[in-house]
Amino acid sequence: MNRAAFYKTVRLRLGPLNQSQVDGIETILNVIDGQPLSWQAYMLATAWHETAQTMQPIKERGGDAYFTRLYDVAGDRPKTCIAYGNTCAGDGPKYCGRGYVMLTWKANYARADRELAQAGIIKVGDLIANPDLAMRPDIAAFIMVRGMVEGWFSGKKLADYLPAQGVATKPQYVQARRIINILDKADLIEGYAQAFERALRDGGVS
Repeated sequence: MNRAAFYKTVRLRLGPLNQSQVDGIETILNVIDGQPLSWQAYMLATAWHETAQTMQPIKERGGDAYFTRLYDVAGDRPKTCIAYGNTCAGDGPKYCGRGYVMLTWKANYARADRELAQAGIIKVGDLIANPDLAMRPDIAAFIMVRGMVEGWFSGKKLADYLPAQGVATKPQYVQARRIINILDKADLIEGYAQAFERALRDGGVS
């Protein structure tokens, strides 16, 4: 891809970029390479939105008390917590959301751990033992891409909404938000996806 042409359009459509943003975009571009055009655009748009445009992995806002209440067997939803693998006291804060897209619950960390290990990025058990690894940009990008392709986050996946070839329509990009979070901010993210799609096309991706 012609990176200069890509970044020229990104800056034209979305505004100036600092080096940290460029670094994050580069990490994601390296992982999404080879995916369909509209999928690449929507993953970049999702990261742009979820990270508040920083393009760096983030940790879910809140302290231990908040994470315990939501995600821990000692909190308000013990049955839900057990169903998602948070079976021990302390699992709530330990397996809170991290990444370009929030990876939450021990069961989901375990799935990511297996797939990262199969890809040779980590050793089996590394992510379970040290969930902060989900904040490492290359790992966060892998989790986002694999999760959106396979439907980890909501059961919906990119292929359910976006074409395997060519550009996507506005309604397709709007509906693709269901992959992450029903239709929350769907129109806003659709605009980002259109911007990234144009930039990718200008960079030679088809």
